[in-house]
Parts: sequence; structure tokens; C-alpha cells
Amino acid sequence: MVPEIMRYSVMASKAYLIAATALAAVMSTGTAAFAQDATQPAPSVQQPVAEVPAPAPAPAPATAPASTPVPQNAATSATKIETIPGMPPVIDPNNLYSETRAGNISPEVAQDPARVYVPNLRSNDVSVIDPATSKVVDRFPVGKSPQHVVPSWDLRTLWVTNNAEGTTNGSLTPIDPRTAKPGPAVQVDDPYNMYFTPDGKSAIVVAEARKRLDFRDPHTMALQESVEVPQCKGVNHADFSIDGRYAIFTCEFGGHLVKVDTVNKKVLGYLALSSGGMPQDILISPNGKTFYVADMMADGIFLVDGDTFKETGFIHTGVGTHGLYPSRDGTKMYVANRGSHKIHGKPHSKAGGVTVIDFATNKIVADWPIPGGGSPDMGNVSADGKSLWLSGRFDDVVYKINTDDGSMIKIPVGAEPHGLTVWPQPGRYCIGHTGILR
Repeated sequence: MVPEIMRYSVMASKAYLIAATALAAVMSTGTAAFAQDATQPAPSVQQPVAEVPAPAPAPAPATAPASTPVPQNAATSATKIETIPGMPPVIDPNNLYSETRAGNISPEVAQDPARVYVPNLRSNDVSVIDPATSKVVDRFPVGKSPQHVVPSWDLRTLWVTNNAEGTTNGSLTPIDPRTAKPGPAVQVDDPYNMYFTPDGKSAIVVAEARKRLDFRDPHTMALQESVEVPQCKGVNHADFSIDGRYAIFTCEFGGHLVKVDTVNKKVLGYLALSSGGMPQDILISPNGKTFYVADMMADGIFLVDGDTFKETGFIHTGVGTHGLYPSRDGTKMYVANRGSHKIHGKPHSKAGGVTVIDFATNKIVADWPIPGGGSPDMGNVSADGKSLWLSGRFDDVVYKINTDDGSMIKIPVGAEPHGLTVWPQPGRYCIGHTGILR
């Protein structure tokens, strides 16, 4: 909370007037990225377990690539975010999604055909949708149990994470976004999900069943180093701090979060959520102050201060809260409520829908139920921001949702669609999942 500045009487002494003027000047040049308030207080917050002090600040980041334009409202030295070496600079500290605005697609990526890639978990294939016609134009087999389609850090490969549930035959299938065709699979153990360190030096394969994070070469997928997360049962989704120094992963089957030092590759601590018990997706706020954690048992979103690693609030959204996605202008968050507390739910759930939250106020501004019921799960926003694409996990469809009014169409795909990605996307680099670009 920002304290209210006391009004001074016109009869105040010159000393007080000078002090007030100086104070106003300081505030006008300070950082505007204040922590956002939750709509509800956190329910009986528990303290982090085995918290380890954060690492010492890393050196200042390297100079931004010449191809990266710096806008007129770029961060001044007073508000500059000191990122880890090699990470592209944060252009706007008040909106780390500023470079993913509509139309800000790099010339190289702009040459890729517009497609929506849908991994079908039970049919072991990928459906390819042309967003212009909303029709499936291709379908090809991949490895066993494809979970997500993950754009690479350099935006030149789309990786299908085939974690081969219950076996050791996991693999990653590369898709060339220029041709929309798959290449030879790479054998990788238990790739439920995948992320990339913000400096682009490592892919992080989320080995869910192994309670392990495997840091790998981002191109060859050769193993670099592994980090065990023994108290994180069901490790699956993550997001990174605004400066890239740490990531917070959700532990679906343990009701925990785990904080990981991305530079020194070690666990910093665990946090038990105060209620609920099945955290899913996680998304950082535009100002980098708050991590939003979707929990499908609590039916809403926990708010967590990433730096202190403490729970600060809760927003009730709907049944089976699951996926989280920022709008193209960075002002709203789309929340997919899957409509069920079960891992394998029934189709046509009347509770399935999408909640829209305003980032600035943490207030719900819209609710969009799925006509006839449904199971919205994972996806992303179109490059122009006009459509929200989500998989209908238990309904074998994909929802194309109009972000102006919530109207939608359903597109039949394979069996149990999961973490689809929309391509191309605006932005400079990707940190993983279904296309978290910055």
C-alpha cells in the first residue's frame, strides 16, 4: 500500500513546502510497479518450508541485440531491472509483456504459417488447425502421451513433449514452424512439460514422475544437469521472475510450490498452499510482483509474492481452475476453469468456462461459460489478441473464443487434447510451456 501524502496548509512554513516539493520529485521518478492487492485475504497462510536465502545479485546483463528496438518509454536507469547475464533486457518494468503486444512479431517468425498445434494425449498425435478457416488441415503421429507443444527459446522449433505415461520411453518431437511438419523424435526421459531459462542457455525438461528438473542443451537436448525436487510431487508448470534469477514450479499432487535458483540450479525452498491442494498453471503479473497460481481443487487462484515466497491472497474463479494467459495488451488475465476436480473428468461440464481478471485491480471483469458445457484446459492467445484458443480436455474439441465478448466455436480434434500452442506469436524469446513469450 502507498501511504497518502498529507496536505499542507498554505500557511505552512517554507521549510515544510520545500520538503513537500522534494518528496513529490522523488516519487515522480520512482518505480511505479507496486505490488498488486488481492481481492480476498489469504486463507490461513502457511510459512515456506526450508527457505534458503536468495543468491547474490548477478552482474548487469549484456547489451541488447542490435535487432531489438528500444521504445521511447524504455526503462530509465532508476527503474532498470538487473537481469541475469544473457537474458534480453526488460523494456518496461511495469509490463514485462510489453514486447508481446499485437503486431510485434519478428520478421523471421512472421514468415511461419499461422497454425494452432494441438497435442492429443490419448490418440498420440497432433492436430493442426488453420485459424483462418477454423478447420483441421493436418494430423500426424508423435510419441506416446503428448502433453504440450512448446516453442523453443529462439522461436525456431516447436517441441511436442511426449512423456509416455507409465513407461521410460519419453521423447520430444520437433516441429518446424516454417513447414508445419514434424522431424525425428529425440529420446528424453519423462518430458511432461518444458521450459527455457531466460538467458536461453538451457531447456528445463519437467520430469513429473521423477520429481526432477533436467537442464538440457536447448538444441540437442543433451543433459547438462539435474535438480531433484523431492518434496514436489507432480511437478509440472512454472514461471520465471522478472529478472530471470528464479522460477517457481507447481507441485500438483502435493499442494506445494517449489522455488528454484535458475543460475546456480538449486532449490531455494518450498511453500505449502493454505488450502486447495492441486496447483496447476502459474503466471507472473505484468509488474513482476505477484505470481498467480491456478488451483483446480480450491477453484481459484492463489496470489504469491515471489521474492518473499509467501502467499498473499486468493481469487475465487470457478470449478477446476487450470490455465492462465495474459491478454495481448497485458491488462487482463484469462483463466480456464476446467469444470471438474477430477484428472479424468466427464465431458460437457456445466461448470466449465473462462474467467477474465483485470491485472491492475485483481477483480473479475467477465465470465464466459462454455455453451452446452465443456472442459477448457490449456492454450494461448492469438497473435492479434482477438481469439483465445483452449483445448477442451474431456470433450475432444478446441475452443476458439472471441476475447471481446466471449462468444466461441468448437473444433473437433483427436482424443483428449491438452497443451496446444498458437503460432506465430509476438515477442523476442520464449520461456516455454504453450508459448510464454517476453
